Amino acid sequence: MILFPAIDIRDGKCVRLIQGDYDQEVIYHDSPSEMAKEWEKQGATYIHVVDLDGARSGNALNRTAIGEIVRSVSIPVQVGGGVREMGSVEAHINSGVSRVIIGTAAIENPQFVEKAVASYGEKIAVSIDARNGLVATNGWTETSDVKAVDLLNRLAAVGIETVVYTDILKDGMMQGPNFDELRLMNEASKIDIIASGGVSTENDVKRLEQMGLYGAIIGKALYEGSISLEQLLEVRKS
Repeated sequence: MILFPAIDIRDGKCVRLIQGDYDQEVIYHDSPSEMAKEWEKQGATYIHVVDLDGARSGNALNRTAIGEIVRSVSIPVQVGGGVREMGSVEAHINSGVSRVIIGTAAIENPQFVEKAVASYGEKIAVSIDARNGLVATNGWTETSDVKAVDLLNRLAAVGIETVVYTDILKDGMMQGPNFDELRLMNEASKIDIIASGGVSTENDVKRLEQMGLYGAIIGKALYEGSISLEQLLEVRKS
């Protein structure tokens, strides 16, 4: 299972939000690229980046900072937030991003997802952000009436191979992931599931790995020091 340190960017800085609330922000580093280099130094094999401004506005407002991250590390980088048209996908791919994550547009513009997959295949992933099992959109500010598992099955039908599943109510709360929902999602299709939201202990990681998940994104727990990426990777090697 791949462990993805998370770098959430707002106004060009590395921050964390609690449950996606833009009014509850903590700034952890002024330079996202320096943060990425630190995670690589600690043994990360993949970086997860979210353009929070983009997720809210629909425009990739932190593209410069994202480009700096890609150039600063030798490991792959996946990026989401504000990817709602082919121009954004192409710009990220051309800048060296390894995987582009589509969020809100997966609900609002399914034809876009199909076109992106047809053009870039496995380089396209989708982020399913859910609240009580229902898909949230527009930077988590709105909740749709679409069930997360139903969206997952639609994505499998068009060729999506990787999905980032975030339980919003768990995000930033340091109380563990929503294991029941993650198990449901993981068993619903052959799509690779990356768990996001609430991953905060070594036991959380072990349990997700035992469930057969493809990956886990770790954010606040790393920044707050409650879990060490180096130690986590070392334990998993032994």
